Amino acid sequence: MRVLFPYIAQPHQTLHSLPIAMEIASRHPETEVHIACATQAHLDYAQSLASYYPESRASFELLHLPNLIRERVERHGHTVFSRFASLFFNKKYFSTFQGIVVPERTSLYLRKLGVRQPRLIWTRHGAGDRAIGFARDVKNFDYVLMAGKKVEQRLLAQGAIRPGHYHTGVYAKFDMVRRMRSTSSRLFNNNRPTILYNPHFNARLSSWPKMGLNILSHFANQDRYNLIFAPHYRLFDNRRTEAAQLKRAFGGHSHMIVDTGSTRSIDMTYTSAADLYLGDASSQIAEFLIHPRPCVFLNAHDVAWQGDENYRFWTLGPVLNQLETFSEDIEGAFSSHHAFVNLQKDYIRDTFDLTGDEPTAPVGADAIVDFLRMAS
Repeated sequence: MRVLFPYIAQPHQTLHSLPIAMEIASRHPETEVHIACATQAHLDYAQSLASYYPESRASFELLHLPNLIRERVERHGHTVFSRFASLFFNKKYFSTFQGIVVPERTSLYLRKLGVRQPRLIWTRHGAGDRAIGFARDVKNFDYVLMAGKKVEQRLLAQGAIRPGHYHTGVYAKFDMVRRMRSTSSRLFNNNRPTILYNPHFNARLSSWPKMGLNILSHFANQDRYNLIFAPHYRLFDNRRTEAAQLKRAFGGHSHMIVDTGSTRSIDMTYTSAADLYLGDASSQIAEFLIHPRPCVFLNAHDVAWQGDENYRFWTLGPVLNQLETFSEDIEGAFSSHHAFVNLQKDYIRDTFDLTGDEPTAPVGADAIVDFLRMAS
């Protein structure tokens, strides 16, 4: 049996499925595991992550793309067109596998390209509440892995999954993070509390366009807190000149880290190190709250969010519509955190079906192989 793990989008998705690929390779040696990426840089990153699984053997390949398209992705980042191109120019290659395991939903387009035989399996990436994670096309996957009952209940309610075609309790990124980081390193040479500002990339959801520069300026001109500015990887993926300007403007402050897209922004380096989460709609809030800590949410678009299941995480800390009393609001979030601790713990129990630090990628690996065997 041949199983493919393709990566046709930004590298932040890689950690959500690559551990499963490596577990299949070690636990089911009769299965051929292939990992394929759209750019050499992404392939190098995948191979560097795979090195944390020395017991596993997989094949690493570069997807075919015309040079002009590949060079544009390498210079400017992925686009919808480049993702579709990665599928179109490799449809014969994709057809040679029994299973294709992906962390994104763009790969469903393979069906329209005539790639019928391989079973399409979705690992998801992230564990947030936004509606995008519960889109109608989820039902077109043959099998789905998910973190816990929160996602399971929503997908069942909308008829997107059915018994025998999904498995819960899998969040493979945590496995990779544990292997990568046995001890945490200090990010700042002081003892100030550290705040992580993690705005979303979608302008309709993000606090960045309306509030972002004011927030960076605020922290640049105070001496009480450290700030890590590490937005969603996609915010500056296609805006690299702007990202460089921000680093020049704010990167010289010893109490600030400006990271617009390094691997540290996606491997939980910052969510693990911060004392308070400041954000809007990113699913990284779920990863941050594995250890309950204060949160502040920014409602830059005056959303009527109360009672909306897509904004459940906004019940886990104060929500700000403006920045007029920002200093006091941050202090208040620390002092009032006790009022949110139990809500945060309940949220994490609903989000992740985890047993302590037990790895979950092996569970996902076995579930995928069992499903593919029954489906063949």
